Amino acid sequence: MQSMRKLMLGVAVLFATVLPALAQGAKPTDTYKVALQVSESDPKILNLALNNVENMIAEYKKLGKKVEVVAYGPGLDIFREDKSPVKARVQTIGLANQNVTFSACTVTHGKAEKSEGHAVKIMSEAKMVPSGVLRLVELQRNGWAYIKP
Repeated sequence: MQSMRKLMLGVAVLFATVLPALAQGAKPTDTYKVALQVSESDPKILNLALNNVENMIAEYKKLGKKVEVVAYGPGLDIFREDKSPVKARVQTIGLANQNVTFSACTVTHGKAEKSEGHAVKIMSEAKMVPSGVLRLVELQRNGWAYIKP
């Protein structure tokens, strides 16, 4: 039930940002930009985030929508080679969609390596960013809508 509430909130945020832009004269060719925060390792939440990405792509691909999934904290598991429960989905989405970017937090990555005592490999589909939280702030300051599934 809580996941459904989060999904509904995400959809509401999406419509609250996209519809006003359309009403103010945005053309269908304008680029929409959405940032999704992933900060939990629960497979249900990871799948929900990827469902959000796929739904946005399906609806707005022709509009040039850009989507960035930013993972930090326990959410870094989404991009970990060794333990991502959604690895195949991330790879499929990444290969099929030029407008999707996956960003992994360098701070979280470093902490994981230190606490686990070994190298933690991140999937090649994800790029490293200095800080996941700061990346989200940067995206929001540049006009990106923000969703936390």
